[in-house]
This record gives sequence, C-alpha cells and structure tokens, in this order.
Amino acid sequence: MPLFLIERNFAEELVLDDAAVSEIRHINDEIGIQWLYSFLSADKRKTYCLYEAPSAEAIRLAAHRLNIPADVIIPVSELRPEAYAATSMAIAAVS
Repeated sequence: MPLFLIERNFAEELVLDDAAVSEIRHINDEIGIQWLYSFLSADKRKTYCLYEAPSAEAIRLAAHRLNIPADVIIPVSELRPEAYAATSMAIAAVS
C-alpha cells in the first residue's frame, strides 16, 4: 500500500489519551488506512505522521471525520541506509 507523510499543525499543544487513540484507530480501520508512527515537535504543536493509505483523499477523509488537521500530505517511498550498505558490500565483493 502507498506511504504518505502527513504534516499536522495544531493550535494548542497536542495531548493524546487512550480514548483519542482508540477513536483514531476505529476511523482509520473504517476508511482503510493505517497510522504507522508519528514524530512530535518539541513544542508539541506539530506532528509528522507516516501512514499507509490507498490515497491522499482517504487520509483527508479520516482527518475530517476526526476533526484533526492534515495540512500537508506527501506521497513518499521508503529509503533505508542498510539497503545501500548491502549494495556497497556486494559491489566491493565483485571488484
């Protein structure tokens, strides 16, 4: 499933409790998206969330239903340093 990075800007400091997370999971499940993880800024007013979703529109729909912002939605792909380390080692072994 495609990956998306969502930037969310909150007017006040973000505080999540078990009930809020449960509601997020419930709506995400209904829409068919999955929250993988998030980074929270030091001032707790901005998040960067990684999601699996069929489309950016599905993320917008979930955000609308949850009444949370989805200010920027960027399609992304995964890039891991270990993938390059393996490639570099294979090239060195052939040389």
